[in-house]
Amino acid sequence: MELDGRVAVVTGGTRGVGAGIARAFERAGATVVICARREPEVPVGGAEFIPLDLRDPDAVETFFDRVAERYGRLDTLVNNAGGTPYRPLADGGPARHARVIELNLTAPLTASLAAHRHLRAARGSIVMIGSVSGVRPSPGSAAYGAAKAGLDSLARSMAVEWAPEIRVNTLVLGMVRTELSPLHYGDEEGVAAVGRTVPLGRLAEPAEIGEAAVFLASPRAAYISGASLLVHGGGERPAFLDAATANKEA
Repeated sequence: MELDGRVAVVTGGTRGVGAGIARAFERAGATVVICARREPEVPVGGAEFIPLDLRDPDAVETFFDRVAERYGRLDTLVNNAGGTPYRPLADGGPARHARVIELNLTAPLTASLAAHRHLRAARGSIVMIGSVSGVRPSPGSAAYGAAKAGLDSLARSMAVEWAPEIRVNTLVLGMVRTELSPLHYGDEEGVAAVGRTVPLGRLAEPAEIGEAAVFLASPRAAYISGASLLVHGGGERPAFLDAATANKEA
């Protein structure tokens, strides 16, 4: 119970990766508060749910003050809320792409600023949830990839500006198996086929992302700040390898 007595907020913690992170913090002994615009369809462990639109700075400020007042402290903020539909750049106008950037980059900045004084008082930490889309081309989700690249840069700057009171790190995620996986990859066979493209042979589970987030928030990571931890199962096999080895037997 390495986080016993600590308080963690997980944005977008009502399902998928966010719910996996919330449950992992709870298993580690933390008191967990989750927020999203809509209430979870099923309870996420013992986490308290508070509705919140992260695009409303005043509401975000009030939310963090409420959490700190109720529990007496705030130790960790996990900026997990985010996502994007598949949308080629030419198929969406500037306003649609801007909304993707607002959710995936501006909202984490808004939440971090609102949580700053509470985290500073507790000498706490921030965990950003990034993506491999931010470190490689992301066709069909270019605005999302750009936002995640910006999020990683933001975290590194925060780690310098807010040290030594607050540590800031990023988890760079690959593909994760959630209840929404069939929407992206098709049926179970499709999900399995996509998983086989990962060197470790499968998609990550939300609980595994949660354990990595707990590590970064824990005393074990007390000297880790401004870091990007890759949680992608080994990455992606370069496409040229298949062509380069097509005639290797000959």
